[in-house]
Amino acid sequence: MTNFSVLISLYYKENPLFFSQAIDSIVIQSLQPTEVIIVKDGPLTEKLDKILLYYINKYPNFRCISLSTNQGLGKALNEGLKYCNYDLIARMDTDDIAKPDRFEKQVKFMVEHPNIDACSAWIDEFIGDKNNIISQRTLPETPEELYLFGKSRNPLNHPCVMFRKKAVLAAGGYQHFPLFEDYYLWVRMLMNGSQIYNLQESLLYFRSSAEMFKRRGGFKYALTEMKFQKVLYGIGYINLTQLIKNCTTRFIARIIPNKLREILYKRILHK
Repeated sequence: MTNFSVLISLYYKENPLFFSQAIDSIVIQSLQPTEVIIVKDGPLTEKLDKILLYYINKYPNFRCISLSTNQGLGKALNEGLKYCNYDLIARMDTDDIAKPDRFEKQVKFMVEHPNIDACSAWIDEFIGDKNNIISQRTLPETPEELYLFGKSRNPLNHPCVMFRKKAVLAAGGYQHFPLFEDYYLWVRMLMNGSQIYNLQESLLYFRSSAEMFKRRGGFKYALTEMKFQKVLYGIGYINLTQLIKNCTTRFIARIIPNKLREILYKRILHK
């Protein structure tokens, strides 16, 4: 068996039921993780604390790392990396549902391809029940395709990624960049010589909602996204033409009505 860690960040706004479903999808995996590191990103609600304690007590390989205050996803995950004892680390969010063979397929691929530093897969987006799939977020496959794809869109599905800790740390780890912590990490890894890959199948059910499309809009989101694009330009990952194109298309996508943005995501950006 190949040893690997699962890294999770949990904060007070998470839904207790969704959190339980996410963890349950981990403990029924065909290949069980050697350890599960859950970063408690600040104080939680009483219900979340109770659920977390239940799993910590029930499963010896579960470990909780507590932060005194809410730090944000990037900082919380970076702290969690310190406690992961194995080089292979699978990310998992607290409201998604992993398919039963997710870890088995990703570990097998990473063992057989030591040149790949991060491997993700497609994800099925659902609302309410996991069988109510509204779209599938597909991505290109090979390192060459993904290096180019990343210049316009996020090349990996973060909720379904498995990576090598040493490669992540070599690129500077997660950094505090709200909304773009993962995308920024992948770009820095690529520019540091890492190769990434996407399995061409869905390995995770991703929880979606109408509220999610609303959160991805507005001037504040648009300005944050333009700031991120300027960072990509500043580090040399994209050129001036790509910067202008990305900022223009993204600004429009963020300020259009929510319903139109939802249609854009479902019919154009995803299958």
